[in-house]
Amino acid sequence: MDTNDSAVPGWFKAAAWAAVAWELIGCAMYLMQVRVDPAALPNDQRAVWDATPAWVTGAYAVAVWVGLAGAVLLAFRRKLAEPLLLVSLIAVAVQFSGLLLVPELRGLLSSDMLLLPFVILVVCFAIWSLARRARRSGWLR
Repeated sequence: MDTNDSAVPGWFKAAAWAAVAWELIGCAMYLMQVRVDPAALPNDQRAVWDATPAWVTGAYAVAVWVGLAGAVLLAFRRKLAEPLLLVSLIAVAVQFSGLLLVPELRGLLSSDMLLLPFVILVVCFAIWSLARRARRSGWLR
């Protein structure tokens, strides 16, 4: 398989760097969440904070930091990107499963609040799919 730069379409490079930007946004959101003072939150947000188990926050950390590493490796066309992005995707699914599995959280969220987690899951799946396609096409080394 040819992995030279001329064999890699330009859209792939743009999509890979867009994935890095997406993951950077996720990391920034994670840092904002874990650095917030819960006492400063409005009551409704404080209730969600208090109901969120540590394993959900841990899955969030794995999702964004492993996702960022995978996206950077994807942008640099490295094969390790695909398994890392799969780990990130699984961590996203675990993180958002808390919204359904933890009764305290489930009771605090409206159905409208489930749209964003669904969109995030779809985007993460698309990024992993891009890495899988890149590996199968021989664009990764």
